[in-house]
Amino acid sequence: MAGKGRRKVERFALELPSQIMAIEDSGQEILKLLTKDVSAGGAFFYTDKPLPVGTEVKIDLVLPLNELKKLESSKALIKVSGEVIRCEEKGMAVCFNEDYQLSPLPNEKPELRTA
Repeated sequence: MAGKGRRKVERFALELPSQIMAIEDSGQEILKLLTKDVSAGGAFFYTDKPLPVGTEVKIDLVLPLNELKKLESSKALIKVSGEVIRCEEKGMAVCFNEDYQLSPLPNEKPELRTA
């Protein structure tokens, strides 16, 4: 059962800054949201206006590294795509695809998607 498999992935209660954009509608605005929790398989994003279930999205997450590992950079940028799988009053859940990019960020403003 898929539900049981998903629950085996550890979730972390992290409020990470993120940007989300629907893939099929390039004219749509980029949503700047915070996560409620994150796992290897997906995340829940706080929003009053969730995207419809089934919407494919591109996501940029900024992960602070200062407590995880001592690196020259203090943040990492994770670029991932996924699909909205659930909407609630306070937000939406997105299931991540397996392909992603993880790169250190300079200690400046992160380069997030512009389109």
